[in-house]
Amino acid sequence: MNVTIRSLSAFTLCVSVFVAIPYVARAQKTPMTPQQTAKQNLCSLDIVKDLLPSSGGKQSLSAFSYLAQQDFTQKPDGSWVCYVRDNRKQERYYTLFKVQQINGTLVASSFLEGGTLSEGQDTRSLDLFMTLIENHTNTNQSNRQSIQKYLESFISLVKQGKVPPSRRAYLFDQSSRGFVVYHSVVEGKLQGTAITINITSPQNLGSSPVSQAKFLRGRV
Repeated sequence: MNVTIRSLSAFTLCVSVFVAIPYVARAQKTPMTPQQTAKQNLCSLDIVKDLLPSSGGKQSLSAFSYLAQQDFTQKPDGSWVCYVRDNRKQERYYTLFKVQQINGTLVASSFLEGGTLSEGQDTRSLDLFMTLIENHTNTNQSNRQSIQKYLESFISLVKQGKVPPSRRAYLFDQSSRGFVVYHSVVEGKLQGTAITINITSPQNLGSSPVSQAKFLRGRV
């Protein structure tokens, strides 16, 4: 789309500290939950069911349980993740998407491998974000169409390298206090970037199952 960063800046809100930046973690002992095939699978970029260890347990009740039908896996901390294979190392995999509730805020991230969106990740990211917006905000169809165009433009600009990683959050929905940011994810020598939406006034969510203190920032 022929959208400049200036058009995005009209909706910006500079944030000194962006809350609840999640981590990208190389999965080692993540339990596998029952998975189902959905018509439009959000997590179908080389899914890794055969690599995930089976815990033999059941997933806990969650406002995001519908993501199980999209091949997401629920972690013990209550977050939902989409794993993909690491093409550089056999039998290894990493987090592509992560959805979680932190202190009442809905946080969803799409993690970039080496600062680059993988094939199809841009459209999958947009589909994930819009699914969450439809399920957890009071937006109507007209609002969602505008939000979708906005987020599509933002992701496109990130893909083109026109939005550098920063702590600047861009407001895409006033009523739900929804922001999108392209930020660095760093912990010591661990580095990465992610596109994250942060909905501070979500709907249809219970009490927050996780706290910000449990998260690292980086890739392992």
